Amino acid sequence: MHLGACPDAGRAYTKNRGEEIWNTFERVLQVCEAEQTDLLLIAGDLFHRQPLLRELKEVDYLFSRLTYTKVVLIAGNHDYLKTDSYYRKYKWASQVYFLLDDALDYVEFPEIETSVYGLSYTKKEITEPLYDNAFPQKKQPIEILLAHGGDEKHIPISKSRLMELGYHYVALGHIHRMKEVERNKIVYAGSLEPTDKNDIGPHGYFIGQISGEKMEVHFVPFASRTYIHKEISVSETMTKREIKDLVAEAIRGDGVENCYKIILTGFCDEDMQLELEDLDEYGNIMEVQNMTKPAYRFEKLQKENAGNLLGKYIESLRDAEKDSVEYIALFEGVGALLDSKRG
Repeated sequence: MHLGACPDAGRAYTKNRGEEIWNTFERVLQVCEAEQTDLLLIAGDLFHRQPLLRELKEVDYLFSRLTYTKVVLIAGNHDYLKTDSYYRKYKWASQVYFLLDDALDYVEFPEIETSVYGLSYTKKEITEPLYDNAFPQKKQPIEILLAHGGDEKHIPISKSRLMELGYHYVALGHIHRMKEVERNKIVYAGSLEPTDKNDIGPHGYFIGQISGEKMEVHFVPFASRTYIHKEISVSETMTKREIKDLVAEAIRGDGVENCYKIILTGFCDEDMQLELEDLDEYGNIMEVQNMTKPAYRFEKLQKENAGNLLGKYIESLRDAEKDSVEYIALFEGVGALLDSKRG
């Protein structure tokens, strides 16, 4: 969930983005109530950092409104259990089960013949593969592992080893993008809302049902906004206003509610400058990355620099085919020589 995060969302929405994450969390709980979901599994990082006491009270109030759903959660690397963490002593509502131990623990729900296993982080980084031997104890007919990690600094995870453990389902946290490691068996739900400009793609939750030995899950897109990297191709004949219109059209097509990193490619007039402030009026633009190459007037430059290094360099490469290595070298070299000349 990463409650407490304040991700960048463009000038128009950044100040409200933190509250939007809370609102999406509340909407998920409303789905649980409406669907009478048996279990809500939160695989670490409920908070983006150490939670404040008043924030735990807010979360607990929202949990307390659930009349049917049981909540099971663990602490991840962002909200790990510091010695003075409010997590350690907080008294949750009766339907909330926090697996606080840093060794494998479990909670049983006999009424649905299910046990949920998990462990919490007590430090930011854990390099040991703690889940390799996290075998279920056969407490109930259905057994689920709630886990957090998957890279070398945050509990390395082996897919083959997880498969060998024998759980009906493994609910994974830590990676922010949705990912099915093993279909209907081992799943990263990803963060419910994107929290970084590089958290592109759909964000939401997985909902599933276990019937006998059969487990079926599917992804539900649920985030209020999507972070999109949008590539805009421009040409040397385009004016600044024309490029701005292209950006505006692209944003309207993908949704003005979303957040954008605009990547300009192609060629543009060597004197043109296009900054974030120029595009801010069109939507939630977090970054403008100008990858264009200047559309140099090579014939004019060659005449002006006949006899010197710049003129000879242009002459040697002017006939190169477009998109060839030589053509790229022409632009890069002319740019470097012009910068040196200006210097």
